[in-house]
Amino acid sequence: MREPRDGARTDNSKSSKTASSPVSSFPLILDIDDFKGDFSFDALFGNLVGELLPSFKLEDAELDGGDALPNGHIRAPSDASKYSQALVSPLFPEVEKLLSLFKDSCKELLELRKQIDGRLYNLKRDVSVQDSKHRKTLAELEKGVDGLFDSFARLDSRISSVGQTAAKIGDHLQSADAQRETASQTIELIKYLMEFNSSPGDLMELSPLFSDDSRVAEAASIAQKLRSFAEEDIGRHGIPVPSAMGNATASRGLEVAVANLQDYCNELENRLLSRFDAASLKRELTTMAECAKILSQFNRGTSAMQHYVATRPMFIDVEIMNADTKLVLGDQAAQASPSNVSRGLSSLYKEITDTVRKEAATITAVFPSPSEVMSILVQRVLEQRITALLDRLLEKPSLVNIPSMEEGGLLLYLRMLAVAYEKTQELARDLQAVGCGDLDVEGLTESLFLSHKDEYPEFEQASLRQLYKMKMEELRTENQQQISDSGSIGRAKGASVVSSQQQISVTVVTEFVRWNEEAISRCNLFASQPAILATHVKAVFTCLLDQVSQYIADGLERARDSLTEAANLRERFVLGTSVTRRVAAAAASAAEAAAAAGESSFRSFMIAVQRSGSSVAIIQQYFANSISRLLLPVDGAHAAACEEMATALSSAEAAAYKGLQQCIETVMAEVERLLAAEQKATDYRSPDDGMAPDHRATSACTRVVAYLSRVLESAFTALEGLNKQAFLTELGNRLHKVLLNHWQKYTFNPSGGLRLKRDITEYGEYLRSFNAPSVDEKFELLGIMANVFIVAPESLSTLFEGTPSIRKDAQRFIQLRDDYKAAKLASKLSSLWS
Repeated sequence: MREPRDGARTDNSKSSKTASSPVSSFPLILDIDDFKGDFSFDALFGNLVGELLPSFKLEDAELDGGDALPNGHIRAPSDASKYSQALVSPLFPEVEKLLSLFKDSCKELLELRKQIDGRLYNLKRDVSVQDSKHRKTLAELEKGVDGLFDSFARLDSRISSVGQTAAKIGDHLQSADAQRETASQTIELIKYLMEFNSSPGDLMELSPLFSDDSRVAEAASIAQKLRSFAEEDIGRHGIPVPSAMGNATASRGLEVAVANLQDYCNELENRLLSRFDAASLKRELTTMAECAKILSQFNRGTSAMQHYVATRPMFIDVEIMNADTKLVLGDQAAQASPSNVSRGLSSLYKEITDTVRKEAATITAVFPSPSEVMSILVQRVLEQRITALLDRLLEKPSLVNIPSMEEGGLLLYLRMLAVAYEKTQELARDLQAVGCGDLDVEGLTESLFLSHKDEYPEFEQASLRQLYKMKMEELRTENQQQISDSGSIGRAKGASVVSSQQQISVTVVTEFVRWNEEAISRCNLFASQPAILATHVKAVFTCLLDQVSQYIADGLERARDSLTEAANLRERFVLGTSVTRRVAAAAASAAEAAAAAGESSFRSFMIAVQRSGSSVAIIQQYFANSISRLLLPVDGAHAAACEEMATALSSAEAAAYKGLQQCIETVMAEVERLLAAEQKATDYRSPDDGMAPDHRATSACTRVVAYLSRVLESAFTALEGLNKQAFLTELGNRLHKVLLNHWQKYTFNPSGGLRLKRDITEYGEYLRSFNAPSVDEKFELLGIMANVFIVAPESLSTLFEGTPSIRKDAQRFIQLRDDYKAAKLASKLSSLWS
């Protein structure tokens, strides 16, 4: 917008003139530049009305001044001031000027729009013209580019064609050069072949190449090529035939060349080996490597590899071999122990491993194929050095003439074998870590012990049998020594010779198990396959079962012999009725001694049974912890071992059963003796002397109960579970039967019946400790039957109304009443028994 106010319009005279003049006389108010940049309508409007409304600016200043409230609003003028202003001037006097100004402004805006529209039209027209020219230019450029692309494609195709042609030419040239080179080499080889074909054994007229030490590698390569060609030709033509004279002649000629070449190769190989040995002594690894590389052309260098290994000091020095034996076995080989051998083998094998490791460094630096040389070296170590040592260390004993235990027995051989096998396996693993090529070190190590492992199970079983035999002889010797030290015990006096050394010992069985554990550990060491391991373990465990079964059965039989001796003593002093008092006293004293022997033998057998049970428990625990896990992987092995264990222990069970029966017989015999000796006729038929009846148990009952309490204490400790229950039940039943038969010898009156009832109660109270319900029931019925001696005759018929099962025994008891005949009870009770 143009600003006429800048300058002359600032004075008052000019302003008044402008105000009084018409609006049409105003210069241009708006300009195109007013709408450029950041356009603001408020600024445009302010510029338009600024001259006509000076109060507009004042109001703006007031809005910017101090009439503003603190909250930002304008303080409104008071009503009085408004009213006074309205009376002084018109409400809006500049409205006409503003209308005129706004109209002029609209006209100018329309004019400006026309100008702008014109300019826009011109610009569109110019742009259209330029765009047309630009499109034309682009079309021409595209045509030019397409032409360039076509030219480049033709050029690329041409270049490719030329390249392929050049490659073909190069291939032909290379092939021709190769053929030329081959032909040249063939000519050279034919010339050399003719030299070797001159005459058999004549190597003097050869080219300087074959005698020049500086060209040994080239000479060796050519000699090998000539030899291969000649041998191939002979093999292709086969044996000459008369019809092919030319071929035959050629073959004979090549045979001469082959022979000469063979001689030359042998001579060259020996010369190289000599140079190799000389360099080896001086540790000239570079020269050794050159010789080895050349020698690799002769049989792939096998001769050089084997020669190097064979010349190692560990294989040719006798002192080293003797030192090996001395290190392992010591100065006195016959007294070598497995522990000393183990330490010796560890030291020796470490030394061998270190030596092989050093050789490996040299081999890697010298030979083109170090893995093959290491294979030969490790194989030679195992087959020569280790085998020689094992032959000295492991001398297989004879199973026919077994060495004595003083010499170590078979156990020493087995322990030595285990130590040698384990340490040699460790050596094999160490050598495998050092490096041994494709050699099967594990299989080769196994082959060293193959002859020992084939018969290993038989040796292990024979060793266990030898140990068992030695232990039994040792126990017998100790027992005899103890008897000789303590003096002989007179059997005529009834003493039972049962020493502690003859008893079954859990310690001995534990020693059997320890032997077996050691044998099983060797089975684990020697057998890697589960089936073979299970077979060996089963055989070794069977030896243990046989040993324990035999040991327990023999121990129980010895304890049974004591019971038999006691029984024989009892029968020896059984006398008739017509003997003198002196003889009877002596017999009674002997019977007491026999009873003491019986009681001692009873206790001894119970101790044997208890230790047998403990021994069987040890075997079962050992089987569960150590044997079963080795048998379970093989179908049927575990079940077969369990069945074999039960069969092996059956003989001990049979001996224990027989012995327990003899124990019952021994106890019952003593009970019968005590009853016969202590029971008086007056115990159950006291005289009617007006004295108060005795309600105490009889002396015989007291002695019997005291004897049972004393002698059965060992049975309560030794027996367990069902065995204990069966034994005590049988003993209770036998005691019931003995008492019934014993009481049949006496006559009872009512006071005697009361005393009998007291005896029965005493027996019953003791027998309750047996925990045998059937025995308790029998003695309760005895208490009921004892009432037949107490009640009046007329009440007998009512006694058995609730218990008809005891009528038969009650009938026999009733016949023992002292008034049985006087009261004519037989006829009175006939109806009851019928």
